[in-house]
Amino acid sequence: MSAPLTVAVTGLNATDNPGPGVGVIRSLRHCRDDVRVVGLAYDALEPGVYADGLVSDVFLIPYPSQGIDPLRDRLSYIRERTGFDVIIPTLDAELPGFVELAPELAAQGVGTLLPTREQLDLRCKAKLAALGDKGLPVPASRVLTDVTQLYAIHEVIPFPIVVKGPYYGARVAHTLEEAVAAFYKMVGEWGYPVIVQQFVAGQELCVCAVGDGEGGLVGAVQMRKTVITDKGKGWAGVAIRDPGLSQLTATFMSATRWRGPCELEVIRDADGGYHVLEVNPRFPAWCFLSAGAGMNLPYAVAELAAGRELSPLHDYRVGTMFVRIALDQISDMDAFSRMSTAGEVVRSHGVAR
Repeated sequence: MSAPLTVAVTGLNATDNPGPGVGVIRSLRHCRDDVRVVGLAYDALEPGVYADGLVSDVFLIPYPSQGIDPLRDRLSYIRERTGFDVIIPTLDAELPGFVELAPELAAQGVGTLLPTREQLDLRCKAKLAALGDKGLPVPASRVLTDVTQLYAIHEVIPFPIVVKGPYYGARVAHTLEEAVAAFYKMVGEWGYPVIVQQFVAGQELCVCAVGDGEGGLVGAVQMRKTVITDKGKGWAGVAIRDPGLSQLTATFMSATRWRGPCELEVIRDADGGYHVLEVNPRFPAWCFLSAGAGMNLPYAVAELAAGRELSPLHDYRVGTMFVRIALDQISDMDAFSRMSTAGEVVRSHGVAR
């Protein structure tokens, strides 16, 4: 058996709109109980900070808006304290910074499995329509920078439409008034641009996949949402195997030569047609389903990032379900105070190697 890894993971905001970090960490621990996980949080109240047995140590890191230099300095400090071998960022907004730092991290012995900046730009919501030229079926969309552009949107995309933020957020609008309200909400939460997309009715399907960076697939698990929240998030889902989804995933990997984890969000309409709504450039929050179904994709990423050999993964248990729960975690003010003032909670006594 290979030596245990120390893995740093971001995205511990496990709210009703959860980040993927907790799912990634649970997957890592599901595979091996000797894995050491360093949590990287942006806020002292991120719930994953206080989950019992989830992370060995946890540190605050600067928000992406603060730029690359504070992130570089903070990661250097955390590396000295913990000696992490691999880092898995899990949030859209932080990925450009980690992609930029990846060569420096590699020189320090820290592994990553990330897309290139060009790949990130190719699948961003504002440029998703370009994937249609590469063989992926994508709904009609427009990128807006001014609310007045909505007044003629019906001429190219009929109502209802979906109004999306550049990173997160989506609202269905049936009228111009609803569209304007959604526009301002997205700008207020995520800034510009705002993306308007054709609404497609049908069954919501998702694929959690890992690309090898050469056009091939390390592994992929498909999921059908069975319970959806008012934010459009899957609260329950079941692992499926759909040939059409498999072909879409293979086409995406071949066309983009994607490296690392991603999620394809797809609608299958009443006629059996497929429509790629989004390609998220990181693990989805439901990625623990992959571990539960027998294809542990987060651990595969950790192994590959560490430079270890891994054969492509093919089998998982169709019919495996996940159902989220909301619960109250018990902690104490000491841990919260340390996170708020010192920016870290060190539970282990590991030292940098």
